[in-house]
Amino acid sequence: MGVKLKNKLVLTGAATMAALFLGLNANAARMDMVDVSNNNGYMSTAEYVSMRNEFGVKAVTVKISEGGTYKDPYAASNIANVQAAGMYINGYHFARYATKAQAIAEADFAGQTAKSAGLPVSAVLATDVESQEANNQSQATNDRNNAAFMQEIQKFGYRADIYTSGSWANNKMTIKGKTGWIAAYPYVVSGKNWYSTNHAWQWSSTAKFRISYGGFDVSQLNSNYYTAGQKSTVKPTNKDAVKANNRKANKNISNQTASAKWVKETKTYTLKTAVKLRTGASTSSNTITILPAGTTVKTDQAIIQGGYRWVRQPRFNGYGYLATGPASNTLEYVNSGTTHTYYTVKYGDSWWAIAQRNDLNMTTLASQNGKTIYTTIYPGQRLVVR
Repeated sequence: MGVKLKNKLVLTGAATMAALFLGLNANAARMDMVDVSNNNGYMSTAEYVSMRNEFGVKAVTVKISEGGTYKDPYAASNIANVQAAGMYINGYHFARYATKAQAIAEADFAGQTAKSAGLPVSAVLATDVESQEANNQSQATNDRNNAAFMQEIQKFGYRADIYTSGSWANNKMTIKGKTGWIAAYPYVVSGKNWYSTNHAWQWSSTAKFRISYGGFDVSQLNSNYYTAGQKSTVKPTNKDAVKANNRKANKNISNQTASAKWVKETKTYTLKTAVKLRTGASTSSNTITILPAGTTVKTDQAIIQGGYRWVRQPRFNGYGYLATGPASNTLEYVNSGTTHTYYTVKYGDSWWAIAQRNDLNMTTLASQNGKTIYTTIYPGQRLVVR
């Protein structure tokens, strides 16, 4: 959801290719639910009404907190304005826990923050599990930690769920049937209803709404879990617009992801963790060798595809390819060897504000930090500005 940093972990290459063979269906995915955070800035009631009336959005899930100290500064206004627009409201906490004790502490922090922000009792307060901390744990450890968080969060009167990526579900953690909110972004939306046994499928992070700036994460609801226990008396008023806008969103997803191209990138990286060097830019490509942590890698090109950011390493007998991290958090596995000037994110900052302050284009700023302008930034995070 990104980190919403939020780090949106996306579909693996094999699953993406599978989607291509399932056939196109412009009506396959609906914009039932939107999730927002401080990265989206202030969202007015009018914007939420537009989402509801023109796009058929039923529910909004807002970022509440992250780790053990960060409180989303827009949570309270988002909650109030979504409710004023007559839609269901839920929340999520970006998890940083690595132990059971940390999970319980974060749940207490998230629950208290949600109460203060006005999240109503019986709303869902999901744990967003996609951090490097979780990536470093075993499936059993993540399962234990997630269970502890969800059990604790229910003490505040909230319903629990897990958000994670399709590549992590039942791999990095167990997602049982009739639970879970799964993110998987295909090149094209297939005729098959993805993750139909789970509560929700987040199928795009770049949806556009008529009177709102930027791209948004949108999900199709496969159950009433995220709309249960609350009352919504207001319905979409323009059914034709809802159909047309949903068709457009489904169509645009292929245009956004199919345009990936190799770009020149002459950089030196130092690996944080062991990474597989492959014969091609795909997780299904053969492994040449496993490069241990601390290895220095010089690259000449980069590309985002199949859910990962790949770099190409010139070798004496050709090229090797390695993933620097998920596509939405492109420097997760490596450190850049280049000298940079950094800016430390403060409360209330946004991509636009930081870019303006440092005389940069907002997209350029995000890109040179291995992110997009739709990735949420958080206080204390260091961004490369030079």
